[in-house]
Parts: sequence; C-alpha cells; structure tokens
Amino acid sequence: MGRLLVHQFRDAQAQGLVNSLAWVVMPDHFHWLVELGECELEILVLGVKSHTARNVNKSLDRSGRFWQRGFHDRAIRYEEDLQSVARYIIANPIRAGLVSRVQDYPLWDAIWV
Repeated sequence: MGRLLVHQFRDAQAQGLVNSLAWVVMPDHFHWLVELGECELEILVLGVKSHTARNVNKSLDRSGRFWQRGFHDRAIRYEEDLQSVARYIIANPIRAGLVSRVQDYPLWDAIWV
C-alpha cells in the first residue's frame, strides 16, 4: 500500500506540482519535504491523499475514509536547513524501531542520497 502513496509523490513531481526533496512512508503516516511548484500545499496534499485513498480502497476491496482530515505543515525558511530536515524525515523508521539502519527500510527517498 505504501507504494501506491510513493506513486502519487512521483506523479505530483512529474506534473510539475512539486519538487520532492525527501519523503518517508510510515505505517500510519508520511513525511514529505517538498518545494512547491504549480500548486498550493493544501490542494497538493488533498489530491495525493484522495488519489491514494481511492487506490488503496480499490486494492483492498473496501470503502470509506483512509486518511485523517488535515495535515501538519512547517515552512523552512533557510536553504541550509533543508538537509537536516531531510535527515530527520528519513530517520523516522529508525526512531520508530522499525529498522536499525535507514537503508533497510524500503519506503523513503531523498535527493541528497
């Protein structure tokens, strides 16, 4: 199911909506560091969550809500902070105890790797 969300990240990039800098898909949420392109953040997140929910529900032969409403965002004001934020994002599986090395977790990416 995580790969369906990854597909949406890549599709948003291909459409020019964002430049994806880093992301990780966790079992119950995701983190996505983006530079916005031709899209407002709220519309982007709503679209990604909507498409993913539809695809996951279809794959699991179910219906109903998949994601919580809303999202949390944080603006990064200084370019020099981007890599440290990306490292924090991709280290989420380690902090959650899912893996001991980020390389062992399949659902993440960052442009600096």
